[in-house]
Amino acid sequence: MEKIMIVEDDIKIAEYLCSYIEKYGYEVTIATDFENIMEAFRKVEPNLILLDINLPNYDGYYWCRQVRKESICPVIFISARTGEMDQVMAIENGGDDYITKPFHPDIVMAKIRSQMRRAYGEYAAKYGERMLIQEDLILYPERLELHFRNKVAQLTKNEADIIESLLERYPRVAGRQDLLAKIWDDEAYVDENTLNVNMTRVRKKFQEIGIEEAVETVRGAGYRLRVTWKEGEV
Repeated sequence: MEKIMIVEDDIKIAEYLCSYIEKYGYEVTIATDFENIMEAFRKVEPNLILLDINLPNYDGYYWCRQVRKESICPVIFISARTGEMDQVMAIENGGDDYITKPFHPDIVMAKIRSQMRRAYGEYAAKYGERMLIQEDLILYPERLELHFRNKVAQLTKNEADIIESLLERYPRVAGRQDLLAKIWDDEAYVDENTLNVNMTRVRKKFQEIGIEEAVETVRGAGYRLRVTWKEGEV
């Protein structure tokens, strides 16, 4: 049975979500110790997390970052915050989707099913650990690691998603809208600057492992991977 963990300090909302989601055959756990969310996470080992932003002690952004250090399980933020920057922050801190309060429970279930399919179901890799390889460059999406010869860069989920798209499209261009859709289900609500910020971080991760100018900006189209190490530039 797939497990869902709810991190929400409004107990009425948490219990409402719990009872509704359980109708669809999921095992649901409500976190109650907001100082030790990661202890509950390790104990439950959920397949997906529903995470509020406004929490006691530390906010949801903080806990999402902690989860991302250990897991790539889907994280859906549910928050009364409706600002665009709140949604951008959710992406930047490792979230997969964002639902604003008040919400319709059917929307929550649709988002849960979508993320479950992407992570574990028909859209997920079926056999073993995935690797994307280009010469000496290896991306491990599930580990959030980029390997080049004897060097390793630790990635955020967004960085791994972008590099995965670049590798999949190489030597073709990865379009801006395609990349936005890769890191956020509803790219219509994401500021264009979000992708620029993420691309800057991706370039730095390539530099960490000794590859300069790894990503080329194709004006009016998107981005393309440059395998500069083949050309003797590394």
